[in-house]
Amino acid sequence: MPTTRSGAKVESTSKNGNGEGAGSKHQLDTKAPPKSKRTKNDGDKKQQTTEDTIPSPTEAYGDGTSQLPADENNGNNIDSKNEVKQEETDQRGSAEQVGARGGVVPPNILEKGIIYFFIRGKVNIDKPSSINDIRRSYIILRPLAKDAKLGEGTIDDVGNSRLIVIPKKVLPSSGRDRWIAFVEKSHASFKTLRDNFLSASEYTTKTAGVRHTPAATPVAEGVYAITSTGRESHLAYMITIPDDLGEVQKELGLKKKGSFIISTRNPQYEPPKGLGLPRAPEYPKEVQDEFRGRRWIATQPKHLDYVNTQFLLIGEKSGIQKATEPQKGQKGDYEDPVEELEKLEDEDTHRMKSLPGDDSAAIFQDLHVRAQDYPKLQTTFHT
Repeated sequence: MPTTRSGAKVESTSKNGNGEGAGSKHQLDTKAPPKSKRTKNDGDKKQQTTEDTIPSPTEAYGDGTSQLPADENNGNNIDSKNEVKQEETDQRGSAEQVGARGGVVPPNILEKGIIYFFIRGKVNIDKPSSINDIRRSYIILRPLAKDAKLGEGTIDDVGNSRLIVIPKKVLPSSGRDRWIAFVEKSHASFKTLRDNFLSASEYTTKTAGVRHTPAATPVAEGVYAITSTGRESHLAYMITIPDDLGEVQKELGLKKKGSFIISTRNPQYEPPKGLGLPRAPEYPKEVQDEFRGRRWIATQPKHLDYVNTQFLLIGEKSGIQKATEPQKGQKGDYEDPVEELEKLEDEDTHRMKSLPGDDSAAIFQDLHVRAQDYPKLQTTFHT
């Protein structure tokens, strides 16, 4: 199905007859569910990345003409395509001390880990100086064992990272901001992300000659937790790098402590206009059955393990307060979710300071990317 990316806000189509927004029932479309339109896995054809599928490198994002990506190997045959995940726990690096937090992590923390925020400038713009200079924004989620704590050093690459694309380029900051993000790559190694998705590239056009696609630039790192508060799931984060957010981070919608309500879209329904993907996520039956005919359900971490999963991001103005509420009726000696997240943030801060190099500089040591342009970005990025 020919589909496009759209930067249009979802709220204009997300209200039901009672005036309720997607934050309550997340019903962005009203059509009856058609039969599953999941396409067959065409493993013989080489898929393209986001940058390959954009028809016009100079177009302004959000005009409804950009094609959405397909993944190189479709990303869904998790067991056979990702042998690196075998014996994952045994292969974890020295910084990740599995089992050290056993028995205290609250059950409503569904997943925790390291989060990275990246931006990529438009064609031939290596150093964006405004929001208009940005072509893409990305989030990388890197799960850790739920019962792990962080010590010194780096964390071994076990190939479980996810690359998420934010089509609006900036993050939602309040409940009025709600739009769809999607998983471009799952179960990925750092080398795959670095070489195939975050690096610079060049291509030739008949009219403009050689065009340069700049490398993605890291703008922040932190820790995250996917939490459940009953009927809703949340993605909460705390920034560890940089110490103080600059203009670039603030304009992108980042906060020192922030969160979003996240809901997964049922691919058996038609997507909101302009927000479809060329290929639906290939969920196994047990995952698809979780929807029970609903258009949206609270996001579970396993949903993000499938390429082309679309999920709704709704901003939470209150920061992480709602996302880290203790589970009602919780029994046992569990900590509050906010305590666990704060401890992980403190551990990651000490870990980064122990890495080789200038402690005052942002070093994405684990991804082998040095964010040496942080000071320049913070002083030159403007509205």
